[in-house]
Formats: sequence, C-alpha cells, structure tokens
Amino acid sequence: MLKSQKLREVAPEVDPLRIGMGWTTEDLKKPQIMVESTYGDSHPGSAHLDLLINEAEKAIREHNGKAAKYFTTDMCDGQAQGHDGMNYSLVSREYIADMIEIQAMATPFDAGVFIASCDKGLPGNLKALARLNMPSIVITGGIMAAGPNMLTLEQLGTYSARFERGEITEKELCFAKENACPSCGACSFMGTASTMQVTAEALGLTLPGSALLPATSPDLLTKAYETGIRAIELAKEGLLPSQILTEKAFENAIMVHAAIAGSSNSLLHIPAIAHEVGIELDADKFDEIHCRIPYILNIRPSGFYPGEYFYYAGGVPGIMEEIKEFLHLDVMTVTGKTLGENLEELKRNGYYERCYAELEKRNLKKEDIIKTVANPIQKQGALAILKGNLAPEGAVIKHSAVPKEMREAVLIARPFNSEEEAIKAVLTGEINPGDAVIIRYEGPKGSGMPEMFYTTEAIASDPRIAASTALITDGRFSGASRGPAIGHVSPEATEGGPIALVEEGDLIKISVSERKLSIIGVNNRELPEEEIEKILVERKKNWKKPEPRFNKGPLAVYTRFAVSPMKGGYIEVK
Repeated sequence: MLKSQKLREVAPEVDPLRIGMGWTTEDLKKPQIMVESTYGDSHPGSAHLDLLINEAEKAIREHNGKAAKYFTTDMCDGQAQGHDGMNYSLVSREYIADMIEIQAMATPFDAGVFIASCDKGLPGNLKALARLNMPSIVITGGIMAAGPNMLTLEQLGTYSARFERGEITEKELCFAKENACPSCGACSFMGTASTMQVTAEALGLTLPGSALLPATSPDLLTKAYETGIRAIELAKEGLLPSQILTEKAFENAIMVHAAIAGSSNSLLHIPAIAHEVGIELDADKFDEIHCRIPYILNIRPSGFYPGEYFYYAGGVPGIMEEIKEFLHLDVMTVTGKTLGENLEELKRNGYYERCYAELEKRNLKKEDIIKTVANPIQKQGALAILKGNLAPEGAVIKHSAVPKEMREAVLIARPFNSEEEAIKAVLTGEINPGDAVIIRYEGPKGSGMPEMFYTTEAIASDPRIAASTALITDGRFSGASRGPAIGHVSPEATEGGPIALVEEGDLIKISVSERKLSIIGVNNRELPEEEIEKILVERKKNWKKPEPRFNKGPLAVYTRFAVSPMKGGYIEVK
C-alpha cells in the first residue's frame, strides 16, 4: 500500500481537509506526489520556477497522480553581498532542509519532485531528499543567458572595485549592472549554483542531460514534464535515494567537479549531503580525486565562456564521456538504469547532435568548451586541500584560478578580524605586493561563514597586487571568486585555530604542490619549525575566545552547533 493511503487510514481528517482545498474523492486514491521548490521572488534562479512546477504538476495529473505544491523559498547570495545578510547564507541551507523535512514528515507522500536552482536552495533540497529517503527526483532551474559582449554577473565585483578606484565612470558601472542578468536562471558561470546543478545530475538524481539547460529554453519545460511522469513511476517502483546516493555516486560527483573546476563551496555541500545518508566524506577524498582527474571545462570563472555554453557542448553527459574511464558506470540512477546505460541511450537518441547545433550557430566546436582528457586545460582538477601549522585540519584553494607564480609563495601576514577591515585596507592601498591578507573570525562558529567575494574581487581587479597577494580566511568564497584565495581554514579562529594566532609580519608559506599552508617565520624572518611551534603555544596562552556574536535566532543556533568546514559545515547537535 502507498504511504499516502496508509495515512488516510490512520488520520480520518486527511480526506475532508484535502477535499476542502479542491481535491476530489478520486484524487485521494491516486499516488500523491510532493512538488517541493524554492519558487519565490528572491532572485532570478527562483522567480521562474513556477513554470517548472506547473509542468511537473500537469504531468502528474495527466498520468493519474495528484501533486501537492510546497515552497521553501531561498535567499540570494548576490543580493546578500556587502552587508550582514551574507551571514545568513550557509545557515539557510540547513533551514531549507529542515523545513522540507517538516513539510514531508507532517504529511507523508509517495514520492517527491524537488525543484531548485541556486547556491543554498539546491543543496538544501538535496540534503532534505537524502534525509527523507522517499522516492525522489530533481529538476534544476537552468542557467541564464549572458549579457552584451558575454557580460556575466561575476564581473560586477571587478566593475565595482574599478569604480571605487576611479578607473571607470558611473555610467559604465550602471551599464554593467543593468545588463549582467538578462534572464532568469542561475548566474551564467560555473559558480556554486551551476556547480550544484551539475552535482545533482552527476549524483544520478535528475533525468540525464537536464542540468544547466538554458532557463528560457522550451527544453527545460519538457524536462520538467518528463520529471513529473518519472515521479509517478518512482512512487510505484519504490526506488529510494539511499539506493542512488552510494559512495561510488559521490565519487562520481567529485570527479565531475574536478573536471569542471567547480565551486569550492562544494566542499561544504557534497559532504553535507553524503552525511544525510550515513557517508562521511572528508576533504582528503576531494584532494585525492582532484589529483587524478583533469580539468577540462573552459567556462568562467576559471575559463573563458559564459555558463550557458556548457550545455551546448554536451553538458554533464559531455563531461562524463570525456572522463568515462574513471567513472563508476554501474551506479544506479533515478531513471532506474545505470549511469553507463543512461550515457549510451543519450548517444542513441541524438542528444549530442541537438547540443552541438547550438555551438555551430556560434561558430564554435565542442572542444572549444569541453577539452579532452588527452589535451586538458590542466592535468589535475581545480581544487587542492592544504594543511600545515596554519590549517591542521585543512584549507581549500581553487588553484585553477590562481596565477602559477602564486601557487608556490612565501608572503607577509596582514591579519584582520573581519572582512570589513580587510576590504578597507585593500581599497585604500594599504595592502602591498607580497602580502597575505588574513581574514579571521568568519568561520561557521564565528559569523556563519559568509563569502569574502568583495575582498577577493578588490584584490583580483587591482593590477598592483593581483598576481602577488593572497587572501587566507576561515570564511569561504563565492563560486565566482578568482585569484589566490584560500578558504575554509580549519580549525577556525573562533575555536582557537592557529589562524587566530597569526600576527603582523609572520611569514606564510603557500605550496600547492606540497599541499602546505604554514607559518614559517615571524617579524619577516624565517625560523625553524620547532621554534614556530613554541611561539604558537605562547600566543595561544594569551588568546581569549570571543563572546558569541549571536544570542538568538538561526545564527545563534548555527554558530553554536555547526561542524568544521572540512566536514561540511552542517548543524550537528551533540
């Protein structure tokens, strides 16, 4: 018996309450599908999701099911930049997952369709469906078009910093603002939103070839309709997320992440999703996979082309075909077929021919966007996990976006206790070539782990320091960040991690090849490792744990119970 029908037997109020909102007695007997989404007027990634909801609902209705729409609107990282709103970004993932759990457990359904597009909305939905473990399928909201001259939103930080320095006019800045987001969909680069759409497909939770479709394409509506049909089938088959979200599936997702130079925020989201099904992924797993999977996608911010071109070159299946020799092709997917079977079916049904036709219109070929394993952009994936006396538990660097000369460097520490102090120093010219800008007390337990996007852009857009100055933080970065940025430093400053003990003039060694991030000297003078350790012990004796910044509301809960960024930054009540 379907779960919804068991509910009707034990709760006699269910039938009249549903009849009261327009259900018929025949509707009550049908498979009942929860259609969960982040639809709302929060940002372009969610404002259009009602169109996909309607298509999924229509398909469910026309195939003898009954859909019930639920909403847990997400927030916009872009609109939260530059003020305390960014503190709420990562914690919103946790509360989206919790609200979906509340909705689904209060009124059980036979299956779920989960619709989202962006940075925290999609990870929140993925965490929820993994936790609920009811038959589920995802439809992602697609990607927006680029503006004039391939203008995309991640360039706005550079425009803003250049305007602050008087390098461009207000008219030029306004033109960029008015044209960077010409449509709905995720921002048109491989930031966190796009990366997580790709991840949903790479995990096997979407119909093949559906991630990062152009948001304005009729093909996206078709995929939403087909997803609704598949939800009805899943309700009857009983295929569960736990059967799809295996360790091999997560390894596949990390391999795809390496190949696309995906957002560093995936180190927060993928382990958090895995945790919901009892799989513990550590940062070393990411590093090991990134060491052997080549980076092959020429899409911004690490590459040249806007994000919409990804689909035209074959999308996730196109990436998977290139790295096929590494993938676990036997994993089960939401189609009821293995990954290998899905890929073969796409080749038979003309999928690639339809994609490449769009490239031809732009006088491009597939290899312009997706390189081959034999001729990659970079022989290793985009991320590296650095460890050392500054980050005993680890830190992450997206070295695909770092100038080669900065992948091995010794820099002079310039510590700041907030991003506001740091960005002021950058914009007023107080930071010099060879400095390491340290921003601390911005980790999960410090302030909720906001992005340091404006500071990274201020550094990356200043030719005086762009190629010789690093930013090191226990906070995190936007998926659009570029330049020598090292984040997620753990343990974080609020927990007394070594980043809290850094002083002006300390020498910081960065080595991507050695996977090292260490303090190697003080007062601009290099010292033996054992002397550095003694100095850190003495500094720790004088360190005082700061008072909590938040004493009520979601940030109070999050900053008290969040685990380390190296584990996923999720809430864990012990």
